[in-house]
Amino acid sequence: MPVHKRGRALRPGDVVEVRPAPEILATLGDGDALAGVPFMPEMLRYVGKRFTVSRRVEKICDTAGGSYWSRRVRDTVFLEDLRCDGSAHGGCQAGCRLYWREEWLRRVGSRDEPPEASDPSAQELLESRAVAGTRTTRQLEGAVEDVYRCQATEALRYSEPLNRYDPRQYIRELLAGNVGLLHLLRVGVRSFTVSLQRRLGRMTYIPFETAKWSSERNASPTAPRALDLRPGELVRVRPKEEIAGSLDEKGTNRGLWFDWEMIPYCGGTYRVQDRVERFIDDTTGRLVELSSDCVILEGVVCTGDHSVNRWLCPRAIYPFWREGWLQRPDGESRSEAEAEH
Repeated sequence: MPVHKRGRALRPGDVVEVRPAPEILATLGDGDALAGVPFMPEMLRYVGKRFTVSRRVEKICDTAGGSYWSRRVRDTVFLEDLRCDGSAHGGCQAGCRLYWREEWLRRVGSRDEPPEASDPSAQELLESRAVAGTRTTRQLEGAVEDVYRCQATEALRYSEPLNRYDPRQYIRELLAGNVGLLHLLRVGVRSFTVSLQRRLGRMTYIPFETAKWSSERNASPTAPRALDLRPGELVRVRPKEEIAGSLDEKGTNRGLWFDWEMIPYCGGTYRVQDRVERFIDDTTGRLVELSSDCVILEGVVCTGDHSVNRWLCPRAIYPFWREGWLQRPDGESRSEAEAEH
């Protein structure tokens, strides 16, 4: 079956339909990926349905290579806030946004147009290929391991390095309709200011001033309070001054990094979305099992507006939060509240 031509590049606000299975299969050849982007099992439930393009993916941050620098991506979009639920990847709870190649989509006039009829046999074949593509083997630490494979782990295959000083990457964000002029200027000024301060030695990669690591702070990070948070609970993010006291000289708490993108949320109140117990490491494909407290919060994502070398990244990754960085609005722990009752 021939691959459909895309015509005009998709833009935010366009209504599209995920093409039926036979047409998606035609783009994949004998594998599960198009131009390096895997079509994953978690995407199957969206086949034949209508969505609105939320953003063109012009660039992403490099978590697969571990550099966190920006990389160029082509002919790919995000649809609304569709995210991977990890159901075919060991129950990974990272909740990454799904990448959609434009060849997998067709523009429609509205959500009300009748979708094309599905082909059960093609759907089964697409599912079998997608499932087969979730595992691979890698040479890690001198041994061959069976690991997971997903759009996040394969990012180096479908993206290209970007020069952080290349202004075209920011112009593309504006022309694609991803950001407005004022937004772009605001981030641009912040980028220039941060770069200048770092050249002058007035700012480090750690989100807090180096003075925080003086003798006036504790010799070791403060122990987090056991909140035993559950999905749906309201929490308030502690002030950054309190969070600073829980971090070591590397800016981490028991290995978990407190990121620049998390600072704007300090002092805000949010709802717990999930307790994170496992996630796939983008650099290795290993499924990491967490034994300590870690949660994600509803609507709290990396915006790319505060991050050096990854300005305007659209991935909207969920930051991981230690319970010690949060508190219930009333200041009580679960055990205290239960004791009163």
